[in-house]
Amino acid sequence: MSKPLKVIFSGGGTGGHIFPAVAIAREFQNRFSDVEILFVGALGKMEMEKVPSEGFNIVGLPVEGLLRSASLKNIKIIFKAINSYLKAKKIIEDFRPDAVVGTGGFASLPITVAATRLGVPVFAWEGNGFAGLTNKLLKKTAKRIFCGFDGMDAQFPYHNWIHSGNPIRQEILKKTDRNTAVAFFDLDPSKPIVFVTGGSLGARSINEAVESSINTWKEHGIQVIWQTGKNYTAVNTPEGIWVSAFLKEMHLAYSCADLVISRSGATSVSEIMAVGVPAILVPSPNVTDDHQTKNAEKATQYGGGLLIKDSEIKSKLTNQVVDMLENNDELSRMRTQLLNHAKPRATQEIVDQILKDLNRE
Repeated sequence: MSKPLKVIFSGGGTGGHIFPAVAIAREFQNRFSDVEILFVGALGKMEMEKVPSEGFNIVGLPVEGLLRSASLKNIKIIFKAINSYLKAKKIIEDFRPDAVVGTGGFASLPITVAATRLGVPVFAWEGNGFAGLTNKLLKKTAKRIFCGFDGMDAQFPYHNWIHSGNPIRQEILKKTDRNTAVAFFDLDPSKPIVFVTGGSLGARSINEAVESSINTWKEHGIQVIWQTGKNYTAVNTPEGIWVSAFLKEMHLAYSCADLVISRSGATSVSEIMAVGVPAILVPSPNVTDDHQTKNAEKATQYGGGLLIKDSEIKSKLTNQVVDMLENNDELSRMRTQLLNHAKPRATQEIVDQILKDLNRE
């Protein structure tokens, strides 16, 4: 009998790094009742709270991300990085993992570097259409790099990457009858529905554009499911507009939406592709290396939606939504294109490949 599989996961700072790691870890648990899993994160960051709430153990390192501007504080950050590397090395020596899986963010750098130097296979996940700094540093040494989008040869030229797709929440894929989903929001199933989401905090530019568009949309018989996020309170909410700061039943919104308006984080884009709902993607201008624009460009290249710059959303959104919803043939084509390029089994395929590379199939 082979010894239990032991895997370290590391990635953090944002939910976009944490929850894909959790999804992959759960898939290992689904397959191996005796798998041993340990998370490694950055002290004081959200993974130190979120990961235990998902039922996993986590160890924190004092690592911080380098400031992108010249600052004396970077000297202190470098010393923290060295300390974090030494602690990571001790974690690996004590835990003795079969593999380390890094899902990006500065939190994953010490443990993946230490694993590489100790001869432990490192697997990296890059969800965006543009590689983050940590994964760029791993491009030569990672056993395998799993990418959310295709066409990543320029980012990872050493032929160790594969287009796996991005892990997404399985509840998003729940099939729900459209009429049932529409009834949940108390809307009219005979009229088109737009689903607006800017994430848990909300996207002010999107919310303001929707606010100014609602009356025109209502004149055209367009209904709206509007997740505003907790930082925004909608004031213009006529009949046919369902509004909430938070929406747990995302699968129901996707089940009845004819069009989605969303930011273009890697997970959001992957979910939209998996459910096959045409989208207007509005990249956030406040992210590192403008990676949301790269994600949106990938999705629109597939032919599944439209990219509108954040600075142009207020002037363009009203008429663009009307135009798209009046062209049923084009919407149908977009749905087909999204589904053709989707990777709904990304989590399973990532674990399949890791096990194959470890000779543990």
